[in-house]
Amino acid sequence: MTVMNADEIRKLLPHRWPFLLLDRVIELKPGVSGVGIKNVTISEPFFEGHFPTESIMPGVLIVEALAQMTAVVYCTGALQAMREAEQEVAATAEAQLEPAEEIDISSRVGYLVAIRDMKFMKPVVPGDQLLLKVKIGRSVGILSKVNVAAYVGKVCVVEGTLSVSQRP
Repeated sequence: MTVMNADEIRKLLPHRWPFLLLDRVIELKPGVSGVGIKNVTISEPFFEGHFPTESIMPGVLIVEALAQMTAVVYCTGALQAMREAEQEVAATAEAQLEPAEEIDISSRVGYLVAIRDMKFMKPVVPGDQLLLKVKIGRSVGILSKVNVAAYVGKVCVVEGTLSVSQRP
């Protein structure tokens, strides 16, 4: 199980403020599943224009936060596979290989292809802490189905399925 802070997430994802919507990763099985946190604060720029008299986090941004958590799961899985392949090559090579360059995995973050059966059960408001859970499902070619859910405490506020693609 791997934990990641905001600085480590920024090294992994190409997203930046105000569109980086993942504050911390608290559970991670690279390439398989993960759980992240998004702290919802009143200082978020979207609260100025989205229901200004009733601060509600836009559902599309909750979905984006889930997609970013999905990208972390995928990217860490890809990094792990690359490192394992490098070690295998180094172990079988006769000559000592120089260390590989640092991999910029953020340039390989895939695309959100589809949002399916997304249900929004409860509004998310300032002060809430979103627990973002993702689990990679079936893959066909470069497309994968991802089961996602967001919780505030023990209450599920959003759940559904995303389809994502790897970058060609």
